[in-house]
Amino acid sequence: MAYDEDLANRVRELLARQPGVDEKPMFGGLAFLLGGHMAVAVSSKGGLMVRVPPDDTAKLLERAHASPMVMAGRETRGWLRVDAAGVKTKRQLESWIAHGVGYVQTLPPK
Repeated sequence: MAYDEDLANRVRELLARQPGVDEKPMFGGLAFLLGGHMAVAVSSKGGLMVRVPPDDTAKLLERAHASPMVMAGRETRGWLRVDAAGVKTKRQLESWIAHGVGYVQTLPPK
């Protein structure tokens, strides 16, 4: 399954004012990187993958439509999967992108 082009365009629109945003096809989806770090990705499984502070993972999992990101059968701490229903509105999408962008901005550039 290809990633949702409409969702990718919505993410692009919200990240348009961020300096140094790169897009890269990854994992069958489309990743958005800042300073070389992936902040969010439009998933080929639908919805969004979001990078979050590892210590905030449990609290953010309490939000509707959020679940742990699982790769190779293991949960990936500091990453969440947000179902398509959780990014339907601009407000929902802005909130998740803010988490991803806010966290990667604390990391040193690659």
